[in-house]
Amino acid sequence: MQLAPPAPAIGAHIQIKGGLAKGGLAYTDAVGASAVQVFVGNPRGWKLTDGDPRQDALFVEGCAERGVPSFVHTPFLVNVGSPTEATVDQSIASIRHNLARAAQLGCAGVVVHAGSAVGEDRYESALRQLHERLLPVLDAAPADGPRLLIEPTAGGGKALAATVEELGPYFAALEDHPLLGVCFDTCHVWAAGHDLAAPGGMTATLDALTAAVGPGRLGLVHANDSLDECGSKRDRHTTIGEGSIGVAPFAELLAHPSVAGVPLVVETPSELDGSPSAGHKRDIDLLRSLAAPAADSRAA
Repeated sequence: MQLAPPAPAIGAHIQIKGGLAKGGLAYTDAVGASAVQVFVGNPRGWKLTDGDPRQDALFVEGCAERGVPSFVHTPFLVNVGSPTEATVDQSIASIRHNLARAAQLGCAGVVVHAGSAVGEDRYESALRQLHERLLPVLDAAPADGPRLLIEPTAGGGKALAATVEELGPYFAALEDHPLLGVCFDTCHVWAAGHDLAAPGGMTATLDALTAAVGPGRLGLVHANDSLDECGSKRDRHTTIGEGSIGVAPFAELLAHPSVAGVPLVVETPSELDGSPSAGHKRDIDLLRSLAAPAADSRAA
């Protein structure tokens, strides 16, 4: 019998009030996270911040002591496919800055939304912009640095990649660069039309993801339930099991071979959001309970 693989790293997008290390690590411990995702600036602004060297050092040390992999999420405004030159310029500057900050913090990856062409008939132009503007950033990045993890969006606004199949042309525009990876958000792909709740739906979606970009590209999972129905194109996360996806697809996700060894983080309502039934600790504990039988099935 094959030995069971190690337990997956399951955590949350952590609250960092009080500082990246002081607040962030305290929150990590409070919810029992074994993987973390953070913003290193205002998620809804363009300002690039250098961070606090002492907090940075303590965060790196704290994550290493806990054995916790970490990830950075870029601001929501980033869109390299935009028809507005100023937006593209700021997006590239933000991605470059977040990659550098992630390297300083010892992070495994930087998550960026795939973006949108915005206008009609701009899809090919937007893909050319990816090639012309983003590929040089990847070429200039250190080969052993954080991967850039492309996160498909919920599908609204002329999305460049919402379904997992659309990641194929996206990666091709970036010449399948070795630093490219994928962040798979369950709420987003559900909103884009992948029926994860159908029998075998999660497995089929992850199989299609691997077929689109190749094996080994999945770098992070955002494990989120959805307030809306499949194909809604609406990105509204909710507590796992309290939305339209349900619990069973997450067990299927954790059993899929492509997810073995890949960290998961929840972006669901936190303990600080006021709902008595919500909480990152609750979602993390639920995912861990689903991961155990998935590990056993792989080892059998």
